[in-house]
Amino acid sequence: MHEVFTQAHFSAAHRLVDYEGDCARWHGHNWVVKASVQARELDALGIAVDLRKVRQELLRLLDQLDHTELNSFPGFEGQNPTCEVIAHFLFRELSAVFNDERVRVSRIEVSETPNSGAVYFELGS
Repeated sequence: MHEVFTQAHFSAAHRLVDYEGDCARWHGHNWVVKASVQARELDALGIAVDLRKVRQELLRLLDQLDHTELNSFPGFEGQNPTCEVIAHFLFRELSAVFNDERVRVSRIEVSETPNSGAVYFELGS
């Protein structure tokens, strides 16, 4: 199994509704997102997946989030836009584009600070 990744970032504000603590107030982060993709076999060029295409799609998704109030983003409706929720959303969206019999999105890591973040992956996929 081969796993490759690309990383990008976006800036956005959010608040955690019903949270007891500082994060209940509006605040912003410079979020870092790492998207990892696995391939069972390499193609004829020795490439698992074209990382340029993965990065382009990741940037397209992050452009929808960049410099926004994440609580208002339709993809997070009814949820607090936590690292976990953002990672799951990006996993689902990227999987719809890339997953096939040879390639699959394996994990999405979202960090809101250099020391804190979340990873979303699915077992047995």
